[in-house]
Amino acid sequence: MSYRDNIFGNLFEPETRLSLYQATRLGVRHLNRRNPLLCQPEQPTELTVTTSGPEPFERVSCWFQTEAGHESTFDLTPGTVEWDNTLGDYIRTWHGILPPQPNNTMLRYRVGAQMGRTQTWVYADNQTTQAEQATQFACWVTEAKPPDWSRHAIVYHIFVDRFYPGDGKPWKTPDTLSGFYGGTLRGITQKLDYIQNLGFNVIWLSPIFPSPSHHGYDATDYFSIEPRLGTLEDFQELLREAHTRQMRVLLDFVANHCSNQHPAFLAAQTDSHSPMCDWFTWQDWPKEYATYFGVREMPEFNLRRAPARQYLLESARFWLEMGVDGFRLDYAYGPSHDFWAEFQRTCRQTRPDCWTFGEIIHTPETQRSYSGTMDGALDFLLCRALRETFGHRNWSPARFEAFLSQHEVFFPAWFSQPAFLDNHDMNRFLFIAQEDPAKLKLAALALFTLAGPPIVYYGTEVGVTQERPIHQNSFGIFEEARLPMKWGSEQNTDLRETFRQLIALRRAYPFLATAPRRLLHLDEQTLAYARQSADGLVIAAFNLAPTSRRMFLPGISLMHDALHNGRTWAEQQGLWLELPAQSGAFLV
Repeated sequence: MSYRDNIFGNLFEPETRLSLYQATRLGVRHLNRRNPLLCQPEQPTELTVTTSGPEPFERVSCWFQTEAGHESTFDLTPGTVEWDNTLGDYIRTWHGILPPQPNNTMLRYRVGAQMGRTQTWVYADNQTTQAEQATQFACWVTEAKPPDWSRHAIVYHIFVDRFYPGDGKPWKTPDTLSGFYGGTLRGITQKLDYIQNLGFNVIWLSPIFPSPSHHGYDATDYFSIEPRLGTLEDFQELLREAHTRQMRVLLDFVANHCSNQHPAFLAAQTDSHSPMCDWFTWQDWPKEYATYFGVREMPEFNLRRAPARQYLLESARFWLEMGVDGFRLDYAYGPSHDFWAEFQRTCRQTRPDCWTFGEIIHTPETQRSYSGTMDGALDFLLCRALRETFGHRNWSPARFEAFLSQHEVFFPAWFSQPAFLDNHDMNRFLFIAQEDPAKLKLAALALFTLAGPPIVYYGTEVGVTQERPIHQNSFGIFEEARLPMKWGSEQNTDLRETFRQLIALRRAYPFLATAPRRLLHLDEQTLAYARQSADGLVIAAFNLAPTSRRMFLPGISLMHDALHNGRTWAEQQGLWLELPAQSGAFLV
C-alpha cells in the first residue's frame, strides 16, 4: 500500500494547486523578485512586481531606506502585459531599480500600487491599504555566501528525546507516542563515536530549549536547556566533544512561534498594558491571537515589533558565541524576509562561518526568494522526487531525470540545498518502501551522489521504521515517525554498512558537491549519470527492475563498482555494466 506524502500536498495536490497559484498572481505581487538575488555591494538591484485583478493600477512605487538614512521613493516602469489563462486575467509586469549601496548595508523597502486616480494604495504582498501594515522587504548588501565547509557537510539529524538515554539507562515507556522516551544530550555525547565512525561530520539537533512537549518546537525560554534533556554543561560538553572530532553542531531554531507557557506570553495574556503584549498579535485580547496553524499552544511572535525580534536575535547570538555552528530554521516561511535578513546579518557578524538553512515547504520560486536572507533551504522538492522514484515507485527513471535536469539549474549554484529522504514530519522512507531495504539503498545512492549536502534522519541508516502512517483519519500523528533509535542487535547491519560505504565514498570524492551532472543512460527501469570534474569521474547507476539488467555507457573506459554490486567490462566504444535486480553501482 502506498501512503500519500501529505506534507507536499499544497504544492502538488490538484485541489490546492490552483489556490496557491492564484495567491501568487492576483493583486500586487513582488514576492522578493530581485536581480541579482543576492544584493551586491555598489551594484544596482532590479525589482520585479506584477499587478492583476479587478482594480486598475496605474502607478507602482517603491519606498526604501537604510538604517542610517531617510526614506526615499521611486516609481517602477510598466512593462509587458500578458494574458494568464489559468488566472483568467491580464498580468502586467513592472520593473524598478534599487540604487547601489555599500557593503553591509541593510536596505528595507515596501512596494505599493495606486488604484486608478484615487489616493488609495495597495501594498505587495499582503494587499493591505495601510502603509504601516505593508509587507516589509529587505536585503542585506553583502558578498557573504554559505561557508565552504557546508558544501561538504554530511549531516546526521537527531531527534533528541528518541536517540539515546545514556549508558546504563533504559528507555522510558510513556503511555502514548507523544510522551517522553528519555533521550538526553549526554546520551548523544556518548554516541558521538558511533556517528563519527559512520562518517558524518555535522549533527543537527532537534530543539533543545525548555518546552512542555517531546518535540520542543514550542519553547518557553530561548537561553537555556530543557531539563529532561540535560544541562547547559551537558550541551557544552557535547559541543566540545563534537568539535574535538572535527564535527559541527547545528541547532533547530524556531523564530515563528513559542509555547503559550512562555513567560512573555503569560505576562501579555494577564495584563493588557504589559510591554509583553507587543511580542504577539492579538485579534481579541486575551483569548484570540495569531497562532501557528491554529494551534493555540503555539502563539506566533509579532516580529514587526522590536521586542520579540531583539529577543530572538540575542538568542541566536548567545548560542553562536557558545560555539554552535549554525541553525536549521523551522517554518522559515512564517517570519518575513525582513526579519530573516536581519537574522542572517546577526549570525554572520557573530560567527562569519556559520551555516543557516530554512524549512520552506513551498514552490521553487518561493524557496529561491530567500537567497541572501539565509544560506539556503532544505530540498523538499528533491525529497519528494526521491520518495516518488525509489520509495513509492510512482515515478519512472525518465521522470526522475526530467526533474533533476530542471531542478539543478533553477537555483543559484551557491544556494545551499541540504537533501534528505525522510524527517520527523513525514513517514519513514523504509515504511513507504514497504520495508524493502533495497529501495532505501537505491535512494541513498542517489542522495549521496547528487550535489546537495546529504542529511540522514537518525535510524534511517539502521532500519528504523514505523507501524502506522502519519496521516490517520484526517489527523497528522507525526510521532509515528519518531520511534526510539535501534541499538545493538536490533540494527540492520547490512543497511548500516551501505550507508557507511556511501558516506566514505562521498568524502573520498568531494567534487560530488560541485561537479556538473551528465546523463549517460536511461530506459524504462534503469538510469546512469556521471559527475565529473578535473579531479575525477564518478558514475551512479540504478536498476529499479525486479530482474538483472545490462546498460551500455558510451565513451567510458573501464571502471569498477565500489559497492561491489555490479559487473563491468569494456568495449571499444564504452563500458558495459550488469546490475542485479533492484541494485545500484558507484563506479570509480
